[in-house]
Amino acid sequence: MEDPRSIFTMIIQGEIPCHKVYEDDLIFAFLDINPSSPGHTLVVPKEPARSLDELSDDSAQAIGRALPRISKAVLEATGASEFNVIQNNGPNAFQSVFHVHFHIIPKMEDGRGLTFPFNPSSIDHEDGARLSSSIRDLLSSPPSQ
Repeated sequence: MEDPRSIFTMIIQGEIPCHKVYEDDLIFAFLDINPSSPGHTLVVPKEPARSLDELSDDSAQAIGRALPRISKAVLEATGASEFNVIQNNGPNAFQSVFHVHFHIIPKMEDGRGLTFPFNPSSIDHEDGARLSSSIRDLLSSPPSQ
């Protein structure tokens, strides 16, 4: 029978070793074992939500408080002055561990760090007006639980 817990749950529970950098009641952060650059850190809520839209307000607030503090420490420890914060949701968005997590990836002077091309396109302003209105309406409604 397959274990339904993610590898991150097992790391949080101490079943798999890691290089922990931070822990509080709601958040756990540790170095990525396949880093894009030195100091590549994963910041994970202890809540086992699969994607950001499933995360509770309490865990989301805790992530929001922890990310800047952890980012600052990672920069100071690595000597980097620039970094990316990446968070993926779903396999088509390149999520490979289905437990919410944020990557803090220092960008090193030698080029190590996150590299990828963005493929932006121009916005259709009529579509943008409809979409922004729809999003505003949804945000003004009480959250569904």
